[in-house]
Amino acid sequence: MTSDQPSEQPVSESTANEAFDIDQQDNIDALFPIVGIAASAGGLEAFTEVLRHLLTDTGMAFVLIQHLDPKHKSLLSEILARTTQMPVTEVQDGVTVEPNQVYIIPPNTKMILSNGVLQLLPREKVQGKYMPGDAFFTSLAADRGRKAIAVVLSGADGDGSLGLKAIKAAGGVTFAQCEDTAKFDSMPNTAVATGNVDFVLPPQKIAEELVNLSRNPFIANSLPPIAIEKLPEQGNALATIFVLLRSQTGVDFSLENFGIFSNSSAAAI
Repeated sequence: MTSDQPSEQPVSESTANEAFDIDQQDNIDALFPIVGIAASAGGLEAFTEVLRHLLTDTGMAFVLIQHLDPKHKSLLSEILARTTQMPVTEVQDGVTVEPNQVYIIPPNTKMILSNGVLQLLPREKVQGKYMPGDAFFTSLAADRGRKAIAVVLSGADGDGSLGLKAIKAAGGVTFAQCEDTAKFDSMPNTAVATGNVDFVLPPQKIAEELVNLSRNPFIANSLPPIAIEKLPEQGNALATIFVLLRSQTGVDFSLENFGIFSNSSAAAI
């Protein structure tokens, strides 16, 4: 004998994951973009050139991960502070990242990002090499999702190339310095060879493209969704897509609004 009452169905793993993904996406929408920049030999000149052509109000934070001599005090903060009006600081453990600021990794450390906070850890070798760029990029991808941006500048090893994969998987944007301008092209060329680099540019053009990205609604903080009273009737998929686009962007993409097709043409689609 069966009951007339519908039985409760357990929440599936896929449904739970979808709910988690939605919550995670909402959190990311509220965050500002962070640009991680990995460099090694020759990287100081390249990063100086990037900073020189950056605006100071992009709403992004910039974190430089450079291979440094572990036994000597770094003068990077002092040197780079002469190039930009943004505050430039060497990171201390537990610093919360703020937009329109530049953060420099200290010598003899590995640095990761967690919940918007920079954490310093002991250096460790990966397959015989120190890879601080990979470590930071991977944590950046997890923390910022599509608002994670990675840049690989001049350097003599492959650091950063594995971390780019995590950035791309999270929906972020990746850059590499072109070999014509890199003093040591091994690091950016290794990154490009992975197939995970969106832009291959000289430092000045990287800065210009970062400024462009800061104005892109996909990267910048999202507009508040517009309330939608009622979705179109089921079966009108095209109209539903336009309504959802309008709810997220504030722009009405409907065919009627733009006069691209007549009603009969739209129905034929």
